[in-house]
Amino acid sequence: MGSISQIVGTDRRVIVLALARMVGALGNSFLIVVLPLYVASDLIDIDALVGATAGVGATSVTLTEPLLIGFVLSLFGFLNSFSQPFTGRLSDRLATRRPFVLSGILLLGTASALYTLADAYWILVVLRAIQGFGAALTIPATVALVNEYAGSADQRGGNFGVFNTFRLIGFGFGPVLAGVVVDNGPYDLTAVGLPVINGFDAAFAAACLGAYLSFALVYLLVHDAADAAEAGDDLSIRVRGDDRLLDPVFVLGVATVAMGLCIALYATLQNQVNVRLDQPPVWFGLQFAAVTIANVALQVPVGRASDRIGRRPFLVAGFLLLAPTTLLQGIVLSPVLMTIVRLGQGVAVACVFAPSLALAGDLAREGESGTTLSVLTMGFGFGVALGPLASGWLVGFGFVVPFAVGAALALVALVMVVTQVEETLETTGIASGAAADD
Repeated sequence: MGSISQIVGTDRRVIVLALARMVGALGNSFLIVVLPLYVASDLIDIDALVGATAGVGATSVTLTEPLLIGFVLSLFGFLNSFSQPFTGRLSDRLATRRPFVLSGILLLGTASALYTLADAYWILVVLRAIQGFGAALTIPATVALVNEYAGSADQRGGNFGVFNTFRLIGFGFGPVLAGVVVDNGPYDLTAVGLPVINGFDAAFAAACLGAYLSFALVYLLVHDAADAAEAGDDLSIRVRGDDRLLDPVFVLGVATVAMGLCIALYATLQNQVNVRLDQPPVWFGLQFAAVTIANVALQVPVGRASDRIGRRPFLVAGFLLLAPTTLLQGIVLSPVLMTIVRLGQGVAVACVFAPSLALAGDLAREGESGTTLSVLTMGFGFGVALGPLASGWLVGFGFVVPFAVGAALALVALVMVVTQVEETLETTGIASGAAADD
């Protein structure tokens, strides 16, 4: 572990936490590919739901398979995002992070195992809700630990870059592996005294094992920061800024909603994309992972560069690139071109992810990392939740429509960042100090 820390130049505790999150994210991201296929399979009975009407009067909608898939994927993100301000604030109040991380991982892993017993749509909904709350316990406490481990602002972007890189390796390559696991099922395990299991159950079991391994790593190797400060009396999330219309952390949270939505629009449309591009499911897994591949390559250099030259230039560049790369996903007709466009979207996300967390960490008051950073993690979770649901509905108006809406929201986020977010390193003098060292 020490050698890895030396190679990447990051606190060993951040490496341990990042490895644990990588293993857990690998298992959980299996479900992004597996659940849509599972809902569409004969193993889950949705015939009575498809074609039914939900809601009353003008608010009623006709349930379709993409909409049902979008709902079960989105539910995780909605519960995750809306619960994070409360779990983040509670971890600040108690001045502890580790119990939140451990309990959340247990919920994620156990629910993954229970998918093997699900034979009705409502059971999937319940289990996905449990996983959403589990993630809400884990995520704010985890990023608060990374922020507290940073020690100083000139290391914060790099720490978040390394953490996000490891986490995204698990999250990005999970869907690719999931497609392989499902496609190659069933598996004959009678030779080791186990029954024959189908590809879905194998994927659920892998997700469960990944979460439990993550639990073991955190339990053995991760501890609360020794110098963690107690939170102040005011742990409210601020909307109005001190010298401008909106608080910069709140703006970044809203902008992160747009970013998460743009990424997640693709998830619900697996079946439509495969037909439109005439491609097998493995291609979709690669395209979904392409965003993460670009992030894995760029998170660390972008994070460290933001420690030296500032956070804001990367935020502006990221949202400038996010709009066209989102729109093009509704236009291209080649699997290769779709993969390239998704890679471009990943570059945009890499420019936003670590710098935005670092900027919020710069602004977080002592003992309030959980509350402050939960605004961004909540925003990302909400966007990831809203994306599949929005695309499942908007695709009914045309394949390009969900991506056009996402691109428009990315432009709105760009305007908000440009007008409401200032550079934090200039105010602390770190950027000028780094330049002087050169």
